[in-house]
Amino acid sequence: MVARQSQLFVPTLREAPADAEAASHRLLVRGGYIRQVSAGLWTFLPLGWRVHQKVVQVIREEMNAIGGQEMLCPVLTPAELWETTGRITVPIIFHLKDRTGRDFVLPFSHEETMTFHAREIRSYKELPQTWYHFSTKERDEPRPRGGLLRVREFIMKDSYTFDRDEAGLDVSFDRHAEAYERIWERCGLEAYLVEAESGIMGGTESLGFLAPGSGENELMRCENGDYFADVEAARGVPRAPELPPRLDAPEEIETPGVTTIEALAELLAIDPAATSKAMPVVVGDRLVLALVRGDDRLSEEKLMTLFESAFRPATDEEIRETFGADGGSIGPLGVSVEVVADEALREGQFVAGANRDGWHVRGVEAGRDYEPRFADIRQAVAGDACPECGGRLSVQPAIEVGHIFKLGTFHSQAFDATYLDEDGTEKVIVMGSYGIGPARTMAAIVEQHSDENGILWPKEVAPYDVHVLSLDAGSEEILGCAEEVANVLVEAGLDVLLDDRDERPGEKFADADLVGAPVRIIVGRKTLEDDSVDARTRDGAVDQRVAVTDVLKWVTDR
Repeated sequence: MVARQSQLFVPTLREAPADAEAASHRLLVRGGYIRQVSAGLWTFLPLGWRVHQKVVQVIREEMNAIGGQEMLCPVLTPAELWETTGRITVPIIFHLKDRTGRDFVLPFSHEETMTFHAREIRSYKELPQTWYHFSTKERDEPRPRGGLLRVREFIMKDSYTFDRDEAGLDVSFDRHAEAYERIWERCGLEAYLVEAESGIMGGTESLGFLAPGSGENELMRCENGDYFADVEAARGVPRAPELPPRLDAPEEIETPGVTTIEALAELLAIDPAATSKAMPVVVGDRLVLALVRGDDRLSEEKLMTLFESAFRPATDEEIRETFGADGGSIGPLGVSVEVVADEALREGQFVAGANRDGWHVRGVEAGRDYEPRFADIRQAVAGDACPECGGRLSVQPAIEVGHIFKLGTFHSQAFDATYLDEDGTEKVIVMGSYGIGPARTMAAIVEQHSDENGILWPKEVAPYDVHVLSLDAGSEEILGCAEEVANVLVEAGLDVLLDDRDERPGEKFADADLVGAPVRIIVGRKTLEDDSVDARTRDGAVDQRVAVTDVLKWVTDR
């Protein structure tokens, strides 16, 4: 059936919202695809929902192709499931109580629920399993922005694999990575498989898919094209520090009023990279001291992955009680808490806090003066060296459109999700988790396929295959011809939008650019004279006069 624009709810706008910075935000609002209800809450209008569901269908087909079984878990989730894994304290979770006072959460993912069901797996003969669903997720996002890029409610395809062992997980993981690559290709999306952090998801290994565009993520890439990573997980190699002469033992030095690395480096006339920065955090009920080089920033995502748990900064009271000094004067010497030091502090001597207000210590050396747990916990930055080839790393904005995780036994161990192996022993199920956001995928496509006038949808996800414009809808003869063309295309199985509105041609062309169908057929007064139409592709690459009888062939050849 031909979709008549005069009857559709497509409220296009000539101006973008004042707060819209990303192209996807501007154009999806202007094109009548989405409307904001509140901060981070968006309604998909008819055009937007058509695109969203086309993306969903691409994902569904590729998930089914690797043996995925579609199901649906509830959004409202008993809090005890999240208490089982310890993720109940994650700050972005929405909490609520029912009328009896029972605690529930609105989850941002469904690992707990899926693992709850996986307890019904009994034998190795039932493995492997791949389950997936498209479900509403909730996220108590403190700073929603960017249209569909950072929201509080969204639909996600999350899938879960259940295997006998790590080798099986490797196979499931690789199959998902390959399926995701096919999804991006079909959606016309440029996306890179990158190193990423597991963070609050649990597990210790994950990969992300970043699509270049005006997103909240940052893609770090090597100038030689052999390394890609989410900046949160990137293993950039920092510059070598200019270290002071080596000391045989730590040496205290008075530093009155100095509480920042910049002030410390200036006072001592040293390279900021020759200092260490202390970041006390609380993990569960224990305080841990994280150390990075003075010129570096702590990567919260890396630290969360290391702990396999969320954490919070220690309070001023907790810092003074533990270290006997304020935050600007603390360090690793003589402390009774666990110390996690970045790899950049493994070699050399650095200036650290003395755990005494107004004092620091020169010549602090890991291994000799304190025994830390070493890990890569620094935030990589543009200009770092590539860990693969030594080339220069650069950063560009990107959108995370997918993320795949090797959960291992993080969730299954907590839920006692086990199976009986063929040798008669009981073993813990090994899990993986895999997510794609259809809405973010939509936004990424718009970022990569748009111009100053509107969207250029790739064919597979366009709301309509063809946009037929009747330039004088007040003329029954012209409109009748446009309807005939539209009906021929619909009968051939194409989705067709007919602009039958009584509007000026300029208005119709402007709206057609915003809507962004791949192909446009224009029927006007000249059509009555030569029985032909103007046939154009949205990207402007093709613009021809085509006989009405040849329109179907012309469109299907695109």
